[in-house]
Amino acid sequence: MRAMYNEIFGQMKKQLRQLDKWLETADAHAKTKSFDPNLYLGFRLSPDQFAFARQVQTACDTAKLAAARLTGKEAPTFPDTETTLEQLRARVSAVLGYLDTLTAKDFEGAATRSITQPRWEGKTMTGADYFIEHALPNFYFHLTTVYAILRHNGVPIGKRDYLGTLTQKLPG
Repeated sequence: MRAMYNEIFGQMKKQLRQLDKWLETADAHAKTKSFDPNLYLGFRLSPDQFAFARQVQTACDTAKLAAARLTGKEAPTFPDTETTLEQLRARVSAVLGYLDTLTAKDFEGAATRSITQPRWEGKTMTGADYFIEHALPNFYFHLTTVYAILRHNGVPIGKRDYLGTLTQKLPG
């Protein structure tokens, strides 16, 4: 079971690296179109959704907090004060750095660990249920929303940019 967590967090790290590339592409796109790239931070798809910066922060926080809760290790904290794309990229990098410290062994017992959060009002989930039902969907929701905001605003990224490099092999 621990190998599964390590592999899935490997995929989450891959997606965070893709997110970093999107932020880099957004910066270049804004400069090409002669507008301040930091305007992206306030963009949103709907008035009742988090703005772009908060979507990036939440995707990052979901990955690091899921890892911390499943391993019992302390996660780094960030003050949510990013005001530039470069600062958001630094946050992505910091989360990747934290995730890189974890090994498959760190996830021993993760599936049966009791997980709770303050907003759950005393309720708990097993680590396996928390990861599958809450952490993964939440991570991909915010990641996809970041992608959608960028696409909606003309940033030239596509499905291949979302997926990143695949481990495909030629037949034979």
